[in-house]
Order: sequence, then C-alpha cells, then structure tokens
Amino acid sequence: MPKDNSVKSILLIGSGPIIIGQACEFDYSGSQAARSLREEGIEVSLINSNPATIMTDPVMADHIYLKPLTVESIVEILDERKIDAVLPTMGGQTALNLCIEADEKGVWEKYGVRIIGVDIDAINITEDREEFKQLMQTIDIGCAPSRTATSYLEGKEIAQEFGFPLCIRASYTLGGTGAAFVHKAEDFDEMLKRGMAASPIHEVMIDKALLGWKEYELELLRDKNDNVIIICSIENMDPMGIHTGDSITVAPAMTLSDTTYQRMRDMAIKMMRAIGDFAGGCNVQFAVSPDEKRRNYCY
Repeated sequence: MPKDNSVKSILLIGSGPIIIGQACEFDYSGSQAARSLREEGIEVSLINSNPATIMTDPVMADHIYLKPLTVESIVEILDERKIDAVLPTMGGQTALNLCIEADEKGVWEKYGVRIIGVDIDAINITEDREEFKQLMQTIDIGCAPSRTATSYLEGKEIAQEFGFPLCIRASYTLGGTGAAFVHKAEDFDEMLKRGMAASPIHEVMIDKALLGWKEYELELLRDKNDNVIIICSIENMDPMGIHTGDSITVAPAMTLSDTTYQRMRDMAIKMMRAIGDFAGGCNVQFAVSPDEKRRNYCY
C-alpha cells in the first residue's frame, strides 16, 4: 500500500494503566507503531497516563505526554501541535472509548484530525455488544445465545430464560472488567449488579456460557483496496471459562484442523468487511466445540 504523504504528524493514544496478565500487548503494539511511523518520517506525538511503559520511553516518540487519558488532555495537545491524524487502535478499548468521546464532542472535526486504522462506526459496532450481535446475525455468523440487559429486572428475566451457567460481560470495559461466570442462581444478583456498575453505559451482555469449548483467535490486516490477510492464528491453552488475559496463548494454533481454520478465516474476513470500510487491523476470537462438529461461535 503506497504511503499517504498527506499525513505528516500522528497522535498515538496509549492504553493507560495495565495490570499483570492483561493489556500489556497494547504497550508492545504502541511502541512498535511509534517506531514504524517514525521510520517513515512521520512525527509522532504520544499520550499515555502510565509512565511504566516502553512506549513512554523518550526514544520512542517525538513528543511524549504523560497526561490523563481524557478529552481535555487531547485538546491541550491539539492546541500545542499540528496533528494530521490520530491512531487509537494501539491503546485497546481505553483509547477507542476516548476516541469516541472526542468525536462526540467534535474535537477531531474542529482541529481537522483524521481517524486512521479504524472508523467511528466500526468502534461503535464492536463495542456495543447488542449491535454487534445483530450485525453478525445479518451476515450469518454464529454467536452464543445472548441478550442485552440495561436494568436489574431485565437481567433477571434473561437468566430465567437461558438457565445456568451464564456469562455476564459489561459493555465498554477493558480486560474483562465486570465480567463473570455465574453457575448458581444465588450468585446472579451480585454479579449482575457488579457488571452494570463496571459498564460506563450501565449495560451488560448475558450469554449462555460455552464452558469447556476451545478458544482461538485470528489476527487480520486490511489495506485501503480491501485486501485482507490473516497475520496469525492464536490458540488459548485453557478452554473457554478462563479469561484470555489469565491464560497462556500459543501462535500459531497447534490443535486447529485445516477445515476449521479455513471456516474461521472466511468468517473473520466476512466480519471485518461488515463492520466498516477502513484500512487497519482487527482480531476475532472464536469458541469452537471440542469435537469440531458443532457450529463455531464468534464473541
């Protein structure tokens, strides 16, 4: 893909605080992105509230801002520097959520900053679990039986419909915050309240738990001409039920049959094209029945 010479200065948003076993990959991806951009002669300004990262080392970017990851901090930087584009995909959900908030307040439009690597519609679709599920249904991609709850009573109704065990996942959170498996009805109320409290929009997705299924992930990359390649396949050593951040992962996948891989590949490319018309990276996680005879689920 030819270099876009109109982009001479980029703002890179980091992921903020990270905990052991979760989100450290964003420090790696952010630092490598900064290095690659600078090799292309692009000026890199980087914001991250966490000084204990590689990406905030002085040699990594032209301008480093150790500031809170807020819209106010973004505005300070844009007032100080001429930024052509912002790259939010290297900072995980923290950076993506900040990008959405800044867009809603008209910050990017006001300063003439392009969003690269993703677009706002794609962020909204993938972060809103119910909207994502509906999109997957329209393109015939299987998802575990699930429903969205925005109130305590709604959550109780879903639990009665699905039965246990269940998985509760909070919307717009990072690293599994607010998520839990619920095996018994007497534990549901507390877990539901915790998930809703963790979500900034007071919303949770309640799924039928796929405990014991195999877990795989595909990393994709697409250019502006809609060419999509699979960078690698990843296998979780632990089955579904153990959070990815607490599990050992292996790349490439070791126990994935070619038939299932090709099916996952086709599904992942179809999904990436469905969520938006953008050039950038994407990853899809799959739950696969251990006997590989039942339908795969994305999540």
